[in-house]
Amino acid sequence: MQPLQFKHTVLDRFLRYVRIDTQSDPASPTCPSTAKQKDLGRLLAQELRDLGIADAHMDDNGYVYGTVPATTDKTVPVICFCSHMDTSPDCTGKDVKPQIVRNYQGGDIVLPADLTQIIRTSEHPALADQIGNDIVTTDGTTLLGADNKAGLAEIMDAVQFLVTNPQIRHGTIKILFTPDEEIGRGVDNADLKKLGADFAYTIDGETAGHLEDETFSADGATIHIQGVSAHPGCAKGRMEHAIKIAARIVEHLPKDTCSPETTEDREGFLHPVSIEGGLDSATLGFIVRDFSEAGLKEKEDLLERIVREVMKDFPRSSYRMEIKEQYRNMKEVLDRHPDIVTNAMDAIERAGMTPVRSSIRGGTDGSRLSFMGLPCPNIFAGEHAFHSRLEWVSVQDMEKAVQTIVHLAMIWEERA
Repeated sequence: MQPLQFKHTVLDRFLRYVRIDTQSDPASPTCPSTAKQKDLGRLLAQELRDLGIADAHMDDNGYVYGTVPATTDKTVPVICFCSHMDTSPDCTGKDVKPQIVRNYQGGDIVLPADLTQIIRTSEHPALADQIGNDIVTTDGTTLLGADNKAGLAEIMDAVQFLVTNPQIRHGTIKILFTPDEEIGRGVDNADLKKLGADFAYTIDGETAGHLEDETFSADGATIHIQGVSAHPGCAKGRMEHAIKIAARIVEHLPKDTCSPETTEDREGFLHPVSIEGGLDSATLGFIVRDFSEAGLKEKEDLLERIVREVMKDFPRSSYRMEIKEQYRNMKEVLDRHPDIVTNAMDAIERAGMTPVRSSIRGGTDGSRLSFMGLPCPNIFAGEHAFHSRLEWVSVQDMEKAVQTIVHLAMIWEERA
């Protein structure tokens, strides 16, 4: 097979997309949670139409859909490539000013607008693989938005390559760009019937060459505390302060294990994410993560034991604990469709990389899509240090992601 000749547009697209503020808002009840996400959605839909994708459009909820028609007479499974448009609420995405470090030759990268923001090689070992590459960063005042605008740009570049090279054989390809992934609502209003795909791939991973077919399973835990209120001037022996009860619960969490800051690899955790209330009542919010449902149950049981032990010191107060399922480990679904992962691993290899199969200590849109009937592993986008002002991505890694997408479309056709 002759090597494919790519004329990449991924960098120009990426620089264009990151300048549009698309930060999502967990406190908003709307879909999308912020209207500004539609600014990028409209641009993407128009760019798809400009490429000849006749059905490209953004719906009322901010989802962008499109179809790249098949170039083969074979019956090929319909595959979808998916990325999300929003950026994290954890760090501002307003007025992003991307910088390019050309021909990186090693060493720390000091960001120009805030010299205290330094991408250190000691903290970012992946930089060691980037010698000679071009690295895109921010100026140090915002996040970059590579999570997940790198994925958007990579899919768009791959679409351009396929439509301008009709001799490349592939089946029908669906495009899906989602809002609000960062706040856990990325596929809440995705119309999978309209999408019409058999299998999907999110392009939202980190290191080049990596494919992730396993995620955490996730629950949310909420503890409602009912204290005993009294006037502070005559509260002795009467008051049982709900905020103090909540603080005591947090203080009794394990110190050296079972938290994000003390775990790695396949270890799960309990993580308090909110506390609110007053003297009379308070609410504690937790996220619970593990690769197995049994592990989730162990951590939820541990949390309840801690709460019960604390409540012994507050005999006239009460609590109620609620558990809400958030998403489940997509490996359970993907193991029933091994070709999805095998084809992606082979595409990574054809793009000139050594494929690495790994797990995500988190979730993606693909986690939920898999359990909604659309099996969906996660392919690298090249993004690093996401959700922070130190976020970076290399141009060459983005180009490798584009090539992987194209090879993957070809492999599905070859093996149909």
